Amino acid sequence: MNEINYLWPLAGGLLIGLSAGLYLLLDGRIAGISGLTAAAMGLTDGGTSKLGLGFLAGIVAGAWFTSLLVRQPHIAITSSPTLLIVAGLIVGYGTRLGSGCTSGHGVCGIARFSRRSLAATAIFMAIAGITVFVARHLLEGLL
Repeated sequence: MNEINYLWPLAGGLLIGLSAGLYLLLDGRIAGISGLTAAAMGLTDGGTSKLGLGFLAGIVAGAWFTSLLVRQPHIAITSSPTLLIVAGLIVGYGTRLGSGCTSGHGVCGIARFSRRSLAATAIFMAIAGITVFVARHLLEGLL
């Protein structure tokens, strides 16, 4: 591996940490993608959030800008589209049930030493590992 392979993830992690830290310092809120998405779509008590819309627009613009700088990957969907949709809906339900997603709990919550976020992150990482094991080793060929 060459040095550039380590720079992209480092830059991405620094930008995520910087944006989450600035959001907390300047607005006093946790930068969880599921919460910001819900606010942008008007699914929260405050109606549609301009801040949420701006955050989501920044994510899309950042991905688009990066795609101009980095080679395009070959994307191949190898699972059933129905399975992917069901899995996405389950993940979405889980983020609402758990009051946050990996970005809110994993990035922001752990950085604040939140016991609830530490527990949530440990649980969803363990479940992710179990899910991969079951899907790859026990149900291989069925999905």
